[in-house]
Amino acid sequence: MSKYRKYTDYKSAACLDSFSCKVCGTLNHPDNAGTAHRNHCSKCLSSIHLDDEPGDRASFCKGVMEPIGVWVRRNGEWALIHRCKVCGALSANRIAADDNPALLMSIAVKPLALPPFPLERLEETRKDDI
Repeated sequence: MSKYRKYTDYKSAACLDSFSCKVCGTLNHPDNAGTAHRNHCSKCLSSIHLDDEPGDRASFCKGVMEPIGVWVRRNGEWALIHRCKVCGALSANRIAADDNPALLMSIAVKPLALPPFPLERLEETRKDDI
């Protein structure tokens, strides 16, 4: 057996591996994701810092990537924003069909629930505009 690990380029090849989440332990299968590139947990939405560039598996960090936000692409598709807890790297990953919808929504509305200013200032601004 070769001492070198077989390298798969996941930029062009589908990743058909199941994995257990390092954060919550959920077993994740690619067939439930609706995509050939599942890279985060369907339950807690966490990931592992595996890539320097999408699909290259070249990162030496291997830290937990926590979901910190969502954004909507031009085509209306949602993507998760992950931040590595070890090195701080940011990445965007499309959501999967079986992702936890309640957790996705709680991440999406967090900036509205915790504005960077007192909510009373909204009323002040409105009075100034009249």
